[in-house]
Amino acid sequence: MRHSRKFELAQYLAEILDRRFTIPGTSIRIGLDPILGLIPGVGDALAGLAGSVILVVAAQSHLPKIVLIRMSLNIAINGVIGAIPILGDLFSVWFKSNVRNVELLERYAVGDRPSSTAGDWVFVVGLLLGLILVIAGTVVGILWLLMRIWESLQGMQ
Repeated sequence: MRHSRKFELAQYLAEILDRRFTIPGTSIRIGLDPILGLIPGVGDALAGLAGSVILVVAAQSHLPKIVLIRMSLNIAINGVIGAIPILGDLFSVWFKSNVRNVELLERYAVGDRPSSTAGDWVFVVGLLLGLILVIAGTVVGILWLLMRIWESLQGMQ
């Protein structure tokens, strides 16, 4: 793979955000992403913004759109789940979205670029279907809750 300054920046960001430090006494590597996630409200946004630079490098490298979507979903998953206090930070330690995105960048930014794989499409379609199910489940849950509240209010009269 050619090593331009942009690629070096992407690799550096992934290293800093996802695996710069080793937890003493373990082989677990963490970066600033889960640490920043401990700051309520802004921590996950800052980490996501920094990780988005890798996506910009990928777009400038003319990666296939499906790969850019996959990278975007990695950032979104990390951001959404990362917003859950403590659990989200533990997820960030495991998921390492920035390292995943740099690996995708390195795989697809070579001179003789491979086309999108079936695995890329399965990943994206699976995530989109999962997202649709979560949204549908949330809507059903809210409607059920509203119906229960309405029934309770009707019973009080």
